[in-house]
Amino acid sequence: MHLLLRTLLVLGLARRRPLTSPWEPCVLPMRALPTDIDVAMHINNGQYFSLFDLGRFDLMERAGLLRPIRDRGWTPVVQAEQIAFRRSITLMQRFEIHTLFLGVDEKTLYFEQRVVVDDEICVRAYLATRLRAADGPVPVADVMALIREVGWEIPEDLEVPEHVLRWRRETALPSSRRPAPNRWAHAILDRVR
Repeated sequence: MHLLLRTLLVLGLARRRPLTSPWEPCVLPMRALPTDIDVAMHINNGQYFSLFDLGRFDLMERAGLLRPIRDRGWTPVVQAEQIAFRRSITLMQRFEIHTLFLGVDEKTLYFEQRVVVDDEICVRAYLATRLRAADGPVPVADVMALIREVGWEIPEDLEVPEHVLRWRRETALPSSRRPAPNRWAHAILDRVR
């Protein structure tokens, strides 16, 4: 419930903040609340992904994309996430979430998100996302058309870094329409026997 209220607060404040291009880093100031903290008195590793949701909502709202996305009945979903930690964020500490829309491939929208304190990266994540409609995934071409419709040009040099595309290829699960049996590799099972 605490994240629902925080989401509404972030969206309300985003409407009052300056418009931003979807192609520029978007900065959301935050503070580590008691609901973010674990027994080690720093932000719980799993909580970062929830906080990153707020950063992407802030970017979409400030770029004028959130309402048209909702009007079409599209829902943002995450397909894959990768995170690395450098420094902890402790109770009541101020920090910023930096969100950058990296680009797209044939099916996926890619983001890089960072937790920053005093211009130093503390946490970095890469996210592979999609928009879903009632009848299935929204084609990337439709997403780009929406971005143009809202008034943003698509940069010529918009290119997802190769290491991010490689990460996505190497870690992707099969489509939900294909089987994904829960079987460990024989080498792993042999190790524990």
